[in-house]
Amino acid sequence: MYVGVVVGSVVATTKEDDLVGKKLLIVQKVHPSKGTAVDNRMEVAVDNVGAGTGEHVLVTTGGAARNVFGSSVSVIDAAIVAIVDSMEVNEQGSEA
Repeated sequence: MYVGVVVGSVVATTKEDDLVGKKLLIVQKVHPSKGTAVDNRMEVAVDNVGAGTGEHVLVTTGGAARNVFGSSVSVIDAAIVAIVDSMEVNEQGSEA
């Protein structure tokens, strides 16, 4: 799971059945303590919470993303599972 920011959306009128009726958003991974992009890579994630452009979100990937929508064999590889209200990071690190 990672923190990302929604930077856009994808519209596809013809798509795999698992994606019909689902909102597809473009997400860029961000550094949790700074809220800024980690790099220029982006990915498409299926929205499960009503997120919008500019919002920070939690994204889960792989099998966990498929389970969000109740399927283990879906084409979904990334899902937005939360809209982030705030983030706090201990810059000193944590002790084991």
